[in-house]
Amino acid sequence: MTRVAWFNGFSGISGDMALGALIDAGAAVDEVRDMLSRLPVDGWSLDAGPTLRCGLAGTKARVEAKEGTVHRTAADIGSMIAAAGLPERVAARSLAVFNALAEVEGRLHARPPSEVHFHEVGAIDSIVDVVGTCAALEVLGIDEVRSGSVATGQGMVESAHGLIPVPAPATIALLVGAPTHGTDVPFELTTPTGAALLAALVVDWGPMPAMVIEATGYGAGDRDLEGRPNLLQVVVGTSVEAGPGTPGSGQELVQLEVNVDDATGETLAHAIAECLAAGANDAWITPMVMKKGRPAHTVSALCDPATVEAVAGVLTAETGSLGVRAHSVERWAVPRTMHVVEVDGHPVAVKVSAGRAKAEHDDAARVARATGRPLREVVALAEEAWRNGAGEPS
Repeated sequence: MTRVAWFNGFSGISGDMALGALIDAGAAVDEVRDMLSRLPVDGWSLDAGPTLRCGLAGTKARVEAKEGTVHRTAADIGSMIAAAGLPERVAARSLAVFNALAEVEGRLHARPPSEVHFHEVGAIDSIVDVVGTCAALEVLGIDEVRSGSVATGQGMVESAHGLIPVPAPATIALLVGAPTHGTDVPFELTTPTGAALLAALVVDWGPMPAMVIEATGYGAGDRDLEGRPNLLQVVVGTSVEAGPGTPGSGQELVQLEVNVDDATGETLAHAIAECLAAGANDAWITPMVMKKGRPAHTVSALCDPATVEAVAGVLTAETGSLGVRAHSVERWAVPRTMHVVEVDGHPVAVKVSAGRAKAEHDDAARVARATGRPLREVVALAEEAWRNGAGEPS
């Protein structure tokens, strides 16, 4: 069984929010402190207590540290973690977080990652946040970290280099490839430390996975936000195998639709062909009756999110519709393979799935035209050739 922690950053994520959420979900703070005490640095303390954000209860993790203006390099922090004798997974996860930060900061400041000087992130409180979060994951026995979309704020924030925009450059660089969404909150919701935890630890992004929920926790940020609980949610549980039909287990697609009552059959057929040429996975026409008894058709196209704009443009241009509807769907495709056989010396592709083999229409039609055979005969010969063992997977 795989134990999973799924983060829901509806108000962003920071190091102390992640640590607080895991403690709120059941990670014993004394066990977390015990692991942190192995770090070769003193002058810090960790406390965690209940608090409210917009009426919702959570845990605030507070790290107090006595330190001046020490600026540690990534190599310094790596040496600290290596010398601490932490459990193997805690050490590996902590190093991965700081390495992710070092790589991004190195690119931003044109330095080798090992020579990057951490300012805010190199302070004791940030080190405790990162290593403490990794320790809390270990206390909870978490095997995989997953996350939904991460919220970011806007405005400017003070840093060691002066004012920088929100989201911070390091935060944006760390979240490349992750689902994020902006808000109108004029504060830094997701910090570089929080982004680094996700970038280094998350193995899959998306909605909450199929799991048996065991606990949930909320980690509180520093300030109260108007109309929004400044909390990070974590859901802890055991993953279950998501079979076909389980929400979230299929391929995410978008179905586009237009209603048309003034187009000829030729126009509709051309629209279908153009949708497929624009990248739609499938397209079809459904007869319908509109208001006042008018006969009409719904033209539908199924496409990947990346092709939605192109296919929607084709639908409006080719049908003359004044609007397009869209809704998200999931598809569970049956595994299939393509084989190529020959009919009268001409290649024909045959699509093979469990219990079924079907000749590709376009190939069969081409061979029918070239040989003079009826289409149905070419299809039968191609499928019989595959059943007799002819052809190779393409």
